[in-house]
Amino acid sequence: MAWNEPGSDNRDPWGQGNGQNGPPDLDDLIKDLKKKFSGFLGGGGRKSAGGGGGGGMPSLGGKAWVLIVLVLGLLWAASGFYVVEQGEQGVELQFGKYKQVTEAGLRWHVPYPVETVEIVNVQQIRTVEVGYRSNTRSNQFATVPQEALMLTKDENIIDIQFAVQYDIKDPRFLLFNVSENLDQVVRQATESSVREVVGRNTMDFAITGGRAEIAQETRLLLQNILDRYQTGINVKAVEMQNAQPPSEVKGAFDDAVKAREDEVKFRNEAEAYANDIIPRARGSASRVLQEAQAYQASVVAKAQGEASRFTQVLNEYHKAPGVTRDRLYIDAMEQVLSRSTKIMIDQSAGGNNVMYLPLDQLIRQRNDSAGRTDPTRFDDAGGIANSLAETGISRSGRSSRTGRLSE
Repeated sequence: MAWNEPGSDNRDPWGQGNGQNGPPDLDDLIKDLKKKFSGFLGGGGRKSAGGGGGGGMPSLGGKAWVLIVLVLGLLWAASGFYVVEQGEQGVELQFGKYKQVTEAGLRWHVPYPVETVEIVNVQQIRTVEVGYRSNTRSNQFATVPQEALMLTKDENIIDIQFAVQYDIKDPRFLLFNVSENLDQVVRQATESSVREVVGRNTMDFAITGGRAEIAQETRLLLQNILDRYQTGINVKAVEMQNAQPPSEVKGAFDDAVKAREDEVKFRNEAEAYANDIIPRARGSASRVLQEAQAYQASVVAKAQGEASRFTQVLNEYHKAPGVTRDRLYIDAMEQVLSRSTKIMIDQSAGGNNVMYLPLDQLIRQRNDSAGRTDPTRFDDAGGIANSLAETGISRSGRSSRTGRLSE
């Protein structure tokens, strides 16, 4: 049965009578809330002009205002606490003016608007790329010609790229003297420094052996520029990523470099050959010179000895000419016949000489001559006879020649 049909006791779904007990009025609910709030704060409702309750704001007591002010003051004071993380520094500003620098930890300052705090990370290493831009996602980089192309001392154009790493050494200077982006400031200062350093050096020096020296000079000049403007930035490292001629002339430049390398290689080979042959020639010349000097000294000494001996013999000859003459004759004959293998015997005097054969000497001489010509040994009588024939002794014991007597 519907709620509005006869016999339903005029009950609506909300439990109210039909037309007798309607929904509560919104204005009445607001008035009740105002009364309760006014009673909580200790004040009465503002009277209306007719003496009844009005719709104005509730009046607050003195204790309530003190409590509100105290709570708001505590909240304002609590907003002055701040935390400085490790590796960071806080710069406190009083009405925008520098006050102090705070280190890591829990700190407090007079809240805004009296004082404010700027937190600066001073240990974070930042990197700036000059002459190129890298993409960490795709691991690729793109060149920036307006930053990379520079003029060298010998009026050549070089494509050079640098990477600069820096951190913050003075956050006070950073906040008050730098208004632009840090990376942009460092990039512009680096480009200016590199152009000055490269302009003082040649292209070959920048591309080959002067890379480290140019990077070091650039770092010192860059730090000097940043300190001059009091940026508070500290340059940690400057690294040269790439240095090469422009792509339009790279082929010709590579050919020139190859020719220069070949020149250096050939020069080194020639120097190595010269270093090998010259000392040996000098050694040979020194050896020949020393041999000549030794021969000269030997000949001179021998001549001087012969002259001295002749002078001594001459002196003795003047004293005893006959004796000296016989002695000279005997010495000469002894020297001549000492190398002869002939034996001369005088048989006309009727001497009774006994002949014997020096077999040991004959065998030795035969072996010596056989080692040079024929390896025939004295193993038979024919070999001994041949040896006797060579020495000039016949089988009868007489020589084929006559001469000096052997007693």
